[in-house]
Amino acid sequence: MDIAERAQALALKIRKHKEGIETEEATKNAFVMPFISTVLGYDVFNPAEVIPEFTADVGTKRGEKIDYAIVHDGQVQVLVEAKKINDPLRIEHASQLFRYFAVTNARIAVLTNGQVYEFYTDLDAPNRMDAKPFLVLDFADIDETLLPELAKLTKESFDLDSVISAAGELKYIGQLKRILAAQFKEPEDDWVKFLTTRVYEGPFTQRVRDQFGPLVSKAARQFLNEQVNDRLKNALGGPDSYVSVSSGTTARPEQSQPEAVDGSGPAEEGERVVTTEEELEGYRIVRAIVCAEVPAARVAARDTQTYFGVLLDDNNRKPIARLWFNRSKKYLGVFDENKVETRLPITTVEDIYQHADHLRSTVARYLAAARPQVAEPVAPAQSTSAW
Repeated sequence: MDIAERAQALALKIRKHKEGIETEEATKNAFVMPFISTVLGYDVFNPAEVIPEFTADVGTKRGEKIDYAIVHDGQVQVLVEAKKINDPLRIEHASQLFRYFAVTNARIAVLTNGQVYEFYTDLDAPNRMDAKPFLVLDFADIDETLLPELAKLTKESFDLDSVISAAGELKYIGQLKRILAAQFKEPEDDWVKFLTTRVYEGPFTQRVRDQFGPLVSKAARQFLNEQVNDRLKNALGGPDSYVSVSSGTTARPEQSQPEAVDGSGPAEEGERVVTTEEELEGYRIVRAIVCAEVPAARVAARDTQTYFGVLLDDNNRKPIARLWFNRSKKYLGVFDENKVETRLPITTVEDIYQHADHLRSTVARYLAAARPQVAEPVAPAQSTSAW
């Protein structure tokens, strides 16, 4: 698996088990060690690659320990400090990382609670760990644009110089993205004023602020939905397709209707397909589950008026699941070996994880059926003629 698939597999594990994890030690065993071994590719049981409870005396501080030190080319390169899952990460948690960073060769420090991983280096002052991370990776919502940089810290592709050279840009881009996300969710007065004064020529009074505050929020949500539309439109069939992502608004008719998942053909002229945020979330969950069997790129989506279909290789004959969400009661459609569908009632989209084994076995059957069959060798006929 590539790093994206390995990351998705760990994300699935975190979602499935995080509620049962209550201590820091359990967090390390369940999530942090798999991150180091599965995602980064280091042998956590080989002290030449990963040193648990790493100790280095720091001034008057004796016997302090860092949870893990990752070794590459015989040198400690990455320090990892872990906290309990669900505990918010604060800079106060990184005091030992600050001290160890100055007395080791490590240029990368990681603070994590098992789900969120904050990566630090020394951009502001040599050999002194920065107060702000240059990269933040949240396994509850993986930013795939960060994975190529994470890959540079893996055992097979370790490239510290490249990571350090990109860290400055990553640090500020990450901070800007988080600020933009916060403004889109709940715009501050300065943000509302900045946008309002570009479309409204009058004075920016409190009355104007009250009027435009909700408009800015609404415009931001619509803009994000349109961006999702563009990406999904391309995934469903290129620039001629159109799908509306909304909580209830209606899309304009598709110019080129994709064939329905069940092979019943394109929608009738004038029919409209509305793809909801909930359906997209369900699709992402199914894709994350089955990426343990196949690359995520092979998991395709097709929406219809009645259900949202998830297919292997965008093939109608290889249905993985159907999301029956266009009704008051939600159902997950799963398939047996004869491709007969069974609708399973679910309460929330997250309930799909309860049927992960079934979804993976469905994909495994398609893969097994696609493998070439090797004929059994035929034994040579025994001669019965007498000499």
